[in-house]
Amino acid sequence: MDKFRSILRRTYYLYADGFRQMTIGRRLWTVIIIKLIIIFGVLKIFFFPDFLKTKATDGNEADFVATEILGRNPSGPP
Repeated sequence: MDKFRSILRRTYYLYADGFRQMTIGRRLWTVIIIKLIIIFGVLKIFFFPDFLKTKATDGNEADFVATEILGRNPSGPP
């Protein structure tokens, strides 16, 4: 167990020291985080509506999904 903790501690300090010494990397990580927030936060609101809420009644979401999955034609569209 001590060997495992030692490996975890060394790994943590490796990454912590690396992030601490970054110069350009901090700006790049900031851009990446902002892009992820935009992609998963803002775009989800506008382009991915809650389909179950509009199609299924309250409390019957599981039945709706089961019906949709089992009611599909396994050979594909006609």
